[in-house]
Amino acid sequence: MPENTRIFPDAASDTMDSQELSRQLIEYAKVPEHSPELMHAMSQGRAFCIDEYFFLHDDDWLMAIAYPLRGSYSHEDFEQALKNACREAAEHSGQQTLRCFAIGPELPERLQDFIIDRDRYYVLSANAQIPARLRSPVRKAEQRLRIEESTVFTPAHRRLWAEFLGRADRDESFFLAPHVRELYARTPEALAEAADGGSLRLLNAWDGENRLAACLLLDYAPKNFVSYILGAHSRTHYVSHASDALFASMITRAKAAGKRFIHLGLGVNEGILRFKKKWGAASSLPYVMAEWQEDTQADTQSLAHDFALALLRSSTMTKRQILAMRPQQRPFAMFYEVKKNGKTSWLCGTAHFFLYSFENSFRKLFRSVDHVIFEGPLDDGFMAEVDKNGRSPEPGQPPLIELLTETELRRLERVVRGPEGTWARLLGLESARKADVREILSTMRPWCAFFSLWTAFLERQEWKSSVDMEAWRIARGMGKNVVGMENLEEQLASLNSVPVERVLTYFRNCHEWKTYSRRNLKAYLAGDLEGMMGSSAEFPTRTGTVISLRDQRFRERMRPYLEEGRTAVFVGAAHLMNLRWMLAEDGFTLRRCLPTVSHRLKAFLRNEKEVCRW
Repeated sequence: MPENTRIFPDAASDTMDSQELSRQLIEYAKVPEHSPELMHAMSQGRAFCIDEYFFLHDDDWLMAIAYPLRGSYSHEDFEQALKNACREAAEHSGQQTLRCFAIGPELPERLQDFIIDRDRYYVLSANAQIPARLRSPVRKAEQRLRIEESTVFTPAHRRLWAEFLGRADRDESFFLAPHVRELYARTPEALAEAADGGSLRLLNAWDGENRLAACLLLDYAPKNFVSYILGAHSRTHYVSHASDALFASMITRAKAAGKRFIHLGLGVNEGILRFKKKWGAASSLPYVMAEWQEDTQADTQSLAHDFALALLRSSTMTKRQILAMRPQQRPFAMFYEVKKNGKTSWLCGTAHFFLYSFENSFRKLFRSVDHVIFEGPLDDGFMAEVDKNGRSPEPGQPPLIELLTETELRRLERVVRGPEGTWARLLGLESARKADVREILSTMRPWCAFFSLWTAFLERQEWKSSVDMEAWRIARGMGKNVVGMENLEEQLASLNSVPVERVLTYFRNCHEWKTYSRRNLKAYLAGDLEGMMGSSAEFPTRTGTVISLRDQRFRERMRPYLEEGRTAVFVGAAHLMNLRWMLAEDGFTLRRCLPTVSHRLKAFLRNEKEVCRW
């Protein structure tokens, strides 16, 4: 196989080479992760091969599939291919830091300390027979079900995904890792993106009332096998042994498609392995996974990385492991119940950067909604376009660095970067990640420079969460209908309207940032909107153009969803000031939600009337 040949090339002239190489991947695939259509659709990564090894890359991450397409695994061959792949990824992305992860039957000695998972793959022969003890239950289930294949993720699938993930939220029988939720969330887009090839399919079981009882996601691309990717079954529309009926159908269809076997993936845990083994699954290739960093400086992780990681790591972790990884939780209090004509929705105020997580509160809220609405999309592609605009200075506008004095620049550097020098390093006070303040001020638009330096300062205070991004990911993971109210042009127009002088004033007052952030933290956790606005009105983006004009736009675009009910709307907390009375004008009744006894006690002492328990 040609070295460093891309499967998904950038140039249209490489189409034939791309098709040929993709054909070879499908021809020699050994594991589900060798399927180019599946991996590209799920991860959005840029794929390429070096020698016999397959890689995907995007942003600051690189995924290596250390199962050689032909021949046996070799530490030396894989190390050389990995070295070349890192160079290829760095050159393409411009990143000096790569977050790497690899799966394989084994991995080189230098990666042994970075191994985070061990398992085995399991396979099932396409000639397998239904186990004797399952023949009668499967036959009865088949009499009650209509089983068919499709490539469209319908509202019924969305409801099934939401129900299945909701059970995981309640920990009724299993606990899904966050990156696996991202895999479920990515399913509709992956099916749409892979529609032309037709190899990614849903195997559906519909009951007598045309309700979806169970579903499997399958990949038919590899020449020799069908891959079982994930699945879900309903308890709301429960049909006994519906999943077994789908397994029986999967075997029949795999054989009819000329496949030798079905790849059932990893053992994962005792419950999942027990289900696979009752169908006669046999142990196949060993599996190890490592995660490490090459020339590491960055700590961040993109959504695309989460999607890709979901394909490689075992699909569940223990609850204790997951909880240990999660940020510290707090009850969410910055939201209002919105009612009209007996329909209930919720209006939530977000903070772009925050110290704590509200995952538990959001999962509870989202179990009561069908739609989750945001100011605009928060997917990788949209955010990349916003970032691209912010890093493209407007012609004729002087860079911010020319508008600040040397004294102001040094003060801003001290606040953003923190203590520096020999003593700071010896005392462990120097930050490992330090923003290049002067570079940012020289090359970015005012609003982008503000967000970049403000974020760098907050990260040094351990503020590494984003309320709106967290809500976006959870809503998608729970299968909700996620909507952005503004398009790219509208959001960029608002950002680019931020006055330069307001940004400069905020930079000149950087010595007050710690005070601002502490007051903001206290008010936000208390759900004290007026208190929060008093502590954050100095922000450059709190302008009439950014707030007032957008409020009217949000009002018009959220109203149909609020009137339908079962909707949660997330906007920046500053927008709640106007939107509350705007919605009241439209006939809605708003009541502040109080999640804890402490919140309710404070509301009682303040004699607040329009409140409700949550």
